[in-house]
Amino acid sequence: MRLLERMRKEWFMIGIVLAIAGAKLEPSIGMNGGPLKPEITVSYIAVATIFFNSGLSLNTEELTSALVHIKLHLFIQIFTLAFFPAAVWLFLQLLSITPINEWLLKGLQTVGCMPPPVSSAVILTKAVGGNEAAAIFNSAFGSFLGIVVTPLLLLLFLGSSSSVPFTSIFSQLFMTVVVPLIIGQIVRRYIKDWLERKQPPFGAVSSSVLLMIIYTTFCDTFSNPSIDLDKFSLLLVLFIICSIQLSFMLLTFIYSTRNNSGFTPADTVAVMFCSTHKSLTLGIPMLKIVFAGHEYLSLISVPLLIYHPVQILLGSVLVPTIKSWMVSRQKGVKLMRPTV
Repeated sequence: MRLLERMRKEWFMIGIVLAIAGAKLEPSIGMNGGPLKPEITVSYIAVATIFFNSGLSLNTEELTSALVHIKLHLFIQIFTLAFFPAAVWLFLQLLSITPINEWLLKGLQTVGCMPPPVSSAVILTKAVGGNEAAAIFNSAFGSFLGIVVTPLLLLLFLGSSSSVPFTSIFSQLFMTVVVPLIIGQIVRRYIKDWLERKQPPFGAVSSSVLLMIIYTTFCDTFSNPSIDLDKFSLLLVLFIICSIQLSFMLLTFIYSTRNNSGFTPADTVAVMFCSTHKSLTLGIPMLKIVFAGHEYLSLISVPLLIYHPVQILLGSVLVPTIKSWMVSRQKGVKLMRPTV
């Protein structure tokens, strides 16, 4: 199952490259007003499909066992949705004096505002042998919380497209995000046994729809000749993203391994992945709504498109090291316990 998940993610990354290349080759197909009519098919149908799919696949029944560890959940959610965006904002004040493309810098801020992903943090926590129940709870709860908090953070730090009023943004968010998610959860209750027996390819469905959103977003970019993305800015953003990811993983590791933290080594693993990972699946549709009609939407989306594969690659590379540390710490704890 883990191998299939890894293969799906690899194909998805290839799909992102092909979607951007296809948009560059013939942007008129997916641009606003083009044959695909993304102002309807993407802004409403595709986004609603992703969140209905999330509602169907989100196994909230598994979360009850993790509810008791309130301190752990509070730390992860506060770090993800408060400390992370605030720290990135402070960092970007320094970067604003550099020649890095300003819209890519704004894109870095959107990364900070995103909720945790539903899958990658859980998969990596499980691969290490960490607190999987806590990872599932915080990924799912963070996704629900992000539906409300992320748009507010985006509007707080960046503002919205001037052509879209505040009330319109939240009414569209409600109709295309909240309602499909709730309907998905209601439908799940009635067909739960069938879903568990058949295990439909939820991930593949969401990935396919997400590729369509990415394709049409970049079609708008490449159809606008005034937009120019320099390679220097792109490379710097890649370096910054890797640095942010590693720095925050180290920070959460140091905090959660303090003597009085109250976290076990297995908890630390969940904290490291859940606090630093960001959702592409939920993030791109939200950006599409909040920045609807914005000519630089695709540039704002670039850092999130980079962050997604980086968090998976870095996490996968660090799995053996983190697993070795966790096992050694757990053995140390057992040896310290007095024998009866």
